Amino acid sequence: MTTLSARPPVDLPGPRPLGSPWPASATAGRGGDLRIGGVGLREAAERFGTPLYVLDEAEVRARARAYRRALPHADVLYAAKAFLCTAMADWIAEEGLGLDVCSAGELRLAAAAGFPPERILLHGNAKTPEELRLARRLRVGRIVVDNLAEIPRLAALTAADAPQRVLVRVLPGVAAGHHSAVRTGVDGQKFGFSIAGGEAAEAVRRILGQPGLRLAGLHCHLGSQIADTAPYLTALDRLVALLAAVRDRHGVELPELDLGGGHGVRYLPGDPELTPDRLAAETTAHLAARCAEHGLAVPKLTVEPGRAIAAPAAVAVYRVLSVKHTADGRSFAAVDGGMSDNPRPALYGSAYTVRAFGRTGAGPARLFDVVGCHCEAGDVLARDALLPADLRPGDLLAVPAAGAYHLSMASSYNLVGRPAVAAVRDGRVRLLIRRETVDDYRAREVGR
Repeated sequence: MTTLSARPPVDLPGPRPLGSPWPASATAGRGGDLRIGGVGLREAAERFGTPLYVLDEAEVRARARAYRRALPHADVLYAAKAFLCTAMADWIAEEGLGLDVCSAGELRLAAAAGFPPERILLHGNAKTPEELRLARRLRVGRIVVDNLAEIPRLAALTAADAPQRVLVRVLPGVAAGHHSAVRTGVDGQKFGFSIAGGEAAEAVRRILGQPGLRLAGLHCHLGSQIADTAPYLTALDRLVALLAAVRDRHGVELPELDLGGGHGVRYLPGDPELTPDRLAAETTAHLAARCAEHGLAVPKLTVEPGRAIAAPAAVAVYRVLSVKHTADGRSFAAVDGGMSDNPRPALYGSAYTVRAFGRTGAGPARLFDVVGCHCEAGDVLARDALLPADLRPGDLLAVPAAGAYHLSMASSYNLVGRPAVAAVRDGRVRLLIRRETVDDYRAREVGR
């Protein structure tokens, strides 16, 4: 089989090179180990088993603070759909961010964690009557109206002396995002109201006619993994024009404008990343200029980063179960996880960095497809990962940028339990979420 000459991977942690997808705390340890937050990944794997997600608390907090520093006069809401657990809710609350939830489950977990309800925003394209009642009972700060049926449904739960603040989700007609399945700012889809088609103006009119609803502003979300500000600036042009039209027609200046999230992060070394500083500088200046052109007061800006806070903070750890070399020159490393804990490669063709660790020496390397343990040919975690040519069962692999849309989208395919999550900070590791077992599945059965 063909091997490549030995060379250190370009994403070797510690000190982290420019464009690395690893957490800032990542360093090389003894015996070929990797350390995150001062904790060796080999030790964590031996203690908690694999697959394992190792979440760096300091990285989460640092990224939350970066948004607060860049946007001191804006609302920054963490998008819970990226990944949510009680500890994450605590860290986000302590760093002064709000929370963007899109289901009763996320809302209930946040409430149980003691997250301040006035800092919670609820959205979703098909909120049930029960979810709206729960949001009202918990007194969430804002609810995003996504369809006309929600307006009377929500109005029936309110009163003029205790109105609910709402935003209207609009479609500015901007296509942005790394895959067609996540481009949510264009017309002709399940989310929101079209600006161009007049539906957004009609939703505004109906909400203003409800005394129990207080229209606070407009909301949009363009897509995911957006690495440039250009789509946001185009969206601002159209959103500000709609704000001016609302003022001219109804005599109301709406005080809030939510640009959503979708800020891109690095999965491979050198990938572009949309930083909070760049986002803040370019969007706030553009918003102020457009409002001045229309004679509008500048509304308070809201952003909803999820991936940009969670993804770079976690590393997924797998153990190699088998190695196979085929007659056509392909090499496969099968691990003890796969599409059940990370469906993104199967759904979107997403690419990842993979690194072997816990072994010494730097011999020849070769390209492997890192595949999962599930009965699907499409169960591939990473293609053409440069790994040691003598990779063998029992070796450990680490995948950075694993904190968003892995466990939050995980499934029970083949009844492979969802992995455990451990948090690291200052050289200490603690278990946040235990591994799911067959007993957990059986506990849900009520008959046979």
